[in-house]
Amino acid sequence: MKREEKEVIISSIAELLEKYPNVYVADTSALTVEKTNQLRRTCFAKGVKMLVAKNTLIRTAMQRRDDTAYNDIFGALKGTSALMFSETGNVPAKLIKEFRKAGNDKPLLKGAYIDTAVFLGDTSLDQLVAIKSKNELIGDIIGLLQSPARNVVSALQSSGGKLAGIVKTLSERAA
Repeated sequence: MKREEKEVIISSIAELLEKYPNVYVADTSALTVEKTNQLRRTCFAKGVKMLVAKNTLIRTAMQRRDDTAYNDIFGALKGTSALMFSETGNVPAKLIKEFRKAGNDKPLLKGAYIDTAVFLGDTSLDQLVAIKSKNELIGDIIGLLQSPARNVVSALQSSGGKLAGIVKTLSERAA
């Protein structure tokens, strides 16, 4: 591979690192071409960008993007490495888990960079699946905010006649 070709690959990886806040490094070795294509189609359907490149090119792009942020992931860059880029932190983890449920033992998670947190090893996959997306968190907060209001409205509706009786009794006592 010529230097110019390497530079193009490094620049494209650096651009993707700039665009996507969440990056997964996965081991896709020993997947057949058919399984790899199936994984790529699944990634495309879920909005995950998947890219396979040499570890040295990945490392150079990460260093170019941020000199220190990705240092902990460098140890995971061994063997075959596929990068999965996503806007949502838990989507690639869910995708990997679903793909494995279909009878595949790969891809294995080598590491993940979620916003500023680093997760290493395949044992982190369950933690990554449990991470809530921004939209899920907003939904939870809205639900929590609506809950007390619903309780008040429900109490007022269910005891509306009782409240009117209490007000009438109090007004009779005052007179």
